Amino acid sequence: MKIGAIILAAGKGTRMKSKYPKVLHKILNKPILGYVTDAVKELTEIKPIIVIGHGGEYIKEFFEDTYVYRTQEQQLGTGDAVKAGMDALKDEEAVMILCGDAPMITTEILEKMTDQYINSGAKALVLSAVLEEGKGYGRIIRNSNSDFEKITEEKDTSEEEKLIKEVNSGTYIFDKKLLEEALFGLTNQNSQGEYYLTDVLEILKKQGHVVGVYKSADDKVILGINNRVQLEEATKIIKRRINEKHMMAGVTLEDSASIYISSEVIIGEDVVIGPNVSITGKTIIGEDVAIGPNSIIKDSIIGSGTTILSSIILNSKLGSNCNIGPFAYLRPDNILSDKVKVGDFVELKKTQVGYGSKIPHHSYIGDSIVGEKVNIGAGTITCNYDGEHKYQTIIEDGAFIGSNTNLVAPVNVGKEAYIGAGSTITKDVPNRALAIARGKQVIKENWNSKK
Repeated sequence: MKIGAIILAAGKGTRMKSKYPKVLHKILNKPILGYVTDAVKELTEIKPIIVIGHGGEYIKEFFEDTYVYRTQEQQLGTGDAVKAGMDALKDEEAVMILCGDAPMITTEILEKMTDQYINSGAKALVLSAVLEEGKGYGRIIRNSNSDFEKITEEKDTSEEEKLIKEVNSGTYIFDKKLLEEALFGLTNQNSQGEYYLTDVLEILKKQGHVVGVYKSADDKVILGINNRVQLEEATKIIKRRINEKHMMAGVTLEDSASIYISSEVIIGEDVVIGPNVSITGKTIIGEDVAIGPNSIIKDSIIGSGTTILSSIILNSKLGSNCNIGPFAYLRPDNILSDKVKVGDFVELKKTQVGYGSKIPHHSYIGDSIVGEKVNIGAGTITCNYDGEHKYQTIIEDGAFIGSNTNLVAPVNVGKEAYIGAGSTITKDVPNRALAIARGKQVIKENWNSKK
């Protein structure tokens, strides 16, 4: 069955107290909306249709052409919002409707809903859950046979209906053709003067179609976010879900409560991660990696057997069996081969480092190519910027750079060349040469005795 998806993201989200749309606020470095689209994308062949409204330009700017967008011009209810997105559907037989502010929905739940929808012959299916405190949610009303009867929005519920604990999640599957027809039959005769999508289910029921309910055993999957307190609560739940997945797959988290791993991260077996670590973005970590406390890794590839101690690694690729830190800072676009050492208080930017090379401490290497088995002494600086342009430094295989050296780019240090400590190098150094570029030492005997 070909299924499309419409995700409702047009709400103002006033309780977030923000100029940005609610669905753009992030959980573990990913927008709320991203969790919803990730959950549904495996079930649909076309891009999700995002119905935007307040702040929609921010959503389009962030996600660009990842989705198809439609605009709800006025806030006239969920039925009106779905109607705004219907024209973007093509030849789909069914359409899934989801709330853009409910990030805890999972692909597993949506698959189970789809299976029940298909196998039961239903023309509409709603996801429900039982909440002890259902304030803010519409109630699922069942008949004497416990079959679906209707959904009553909370503002329209009677005192008796308020006692019902089974609530509407806002997630549905509809027969596309029947949904389209029913949307044009909606009225806004209710306490809020809005067009309720929930009324479509009652319409289909009265027409004699099967309307089903999939009751989730996990009530967390339906929870939406309306303010920053709920954002924090959702972050804790999603963080725990992600961390448990990795631990069950063979990753040791020494203090799961303080470790933040985003949903896209891939981690190999026998990795050990210390407290207060953040790993986000499209990061891939190989096997047997050790990540010490207070490290930050984003959008990077870490080779197997590498050790990282209290360091920051951004958009870089590290080979196997590297040693990083403590307190190293790898800015974007670094590529390290196997068995590279980047020690304490070393900063790298847009640099390639060859097999077995060492940059032990207190150095800045930027816009550089470093060969194999190079040793770079403490305090070495590549002077790569003249105020207008960046220039490249090349250090070839086996070179030795003495401590406190300045390499003024563009400059090339040849194979197995040596540079004396304290030198400022402005010209290329030939292979196997020794370069010393420092002022001559002057000693004045008994100079202090004149004072």
